[in-house]
Amino acid sequence: MAALTSFGFRSGTSLLHRLDVRFKLLFLILISSISLSGDFLRLGILTCLLTVLMVNSRLPLKTGLRELRFFLILLLLIMGARMVTTPGDPIIEVKFFSITRQGIFSGVLICWRLTIIVLLGFAFVFSTRSFEIKAAVEWLLKPFVFIPGKQIATMLGLTTRFVPVILNQANETAEAQRARCVENRKNPVYRLIRLGIPLIRRTFERADRLAVAMEARCYTENRTDPELCATRIDWMALVVMILVCGLALSI
Repeated sequence: MAALTSFGFRSGTSLLHRLDVRFKLLFLILISSISLSGDFLRLGILTCLLTVLMVNSRLPLKTGLRELRFFLILLLLIMGARMVTTPGDPIIEVKFFSITRQGIFSGVLICWRLTIIVLLGFAFVFSTRSFEIKAAVEWLLKPFVFIPGKQIATMLGLTTRFVPVILNQANETAEAQRARCVENRKNPVYRLIRLGIPLIRRTFERADRLAVAMEARCYTENRTDPELCATRIDWMALVVMILVCGLALSI
């Protein structure tokens, strides 16, 4: 049986767990926006803030990084592509390509930005229940009468809830493949096909069963959502976040 994935809500009493979900969404948008255009100094400030939050919330980074191994491979590919395609002062020259100093700086910067955004999403999902996300999205879209806020909020809530299910299914499928010694095959395309096709089929089957169960129970998006109430901690966190973001933007 596969172990439970880290990409799901875990109850706790940390600051992230106690914050109002609307404020957490706002902080997620602010930090992500600054990260996308930040330089090394700005990213350093945001990384310090993110590190404090992760330590306080006891984020399971060990298991999380193991499940993000394909994302780490993507970062390595991005890093390698930037190193050999960015013009500048060459450090290592080979016959067909050269690694430049500017390429290394550009690759590190892009990978750093993506890592901050992914860890932010990890911390958000780890500390927020899916029905709270649904309630917050519906509250944010309520002023826009031309947008079906309830349907969008329901879809986002189900998507957030389904991500851990897909990851658990991927772990179970991978363990079943290892039990059949599929990993001994040297062809990576063969291993990917043997993992991907059963995973996709089982994911769609589970989604279909979920849809049938929701219809059988007359599920609608018009449900009683949890009451969202901001406290003093939320407003204090907002002030701190504004100061940190203002400091990062002013540098």
